[in-house]
Amino acid sequence: METVVRVAILYFFITFFLRVIGKRELKEISAYELVMIMLIPEIASQALAHDDFSITNALIGISTLLTLVFLNSVIGYRFQAWRRVTEGGPVVLFYDGNFVPGVMHRERVSPDEIMSEMRSAGIERIDQLRWAFLEPDGKITCIKREG
Repeated sequence: METVVRVAILYFFITFFLRVIGKRELKEISAYELVMIMLIPEIASQALAHDDFSITNALIGISTLLTLVFLNSVIGYRFQAWRRVTEGGPVVLFYDGNFVPGVMHRERVSPDEIMSEMRSAGIERIDQLRWAFLEPDGKITCIKREG
């Protein structure tokens, strides 16, 4: 039972702090994938390095981690509020000709990054940009102005 409690504490601790550091730092990988990548080898290494001679303990730890990830996924699917807390939602960085400086500052996104993504989306001038969003996965989505 101690293993289950330890894994659960680590899971929530790491997930919370990955959410706090922001979307931009994790744009290539989701927070949950990173937690899995970090914790599974650590849990398994205890059994492999003989810190804990029990392979059963490692299997219990990994099973607990996978169960927590699965439960988080199910709860997030059923309750949008939970998904917003754990994964966040898209935020507006640019709207109708104006940057949103407060959001840009909070998310640590520079105008140059938006301009770069705008060009990648085939938008040549700032006056052609209608919206720019920072998505939960850290990518910037640019939407062109009609006409």
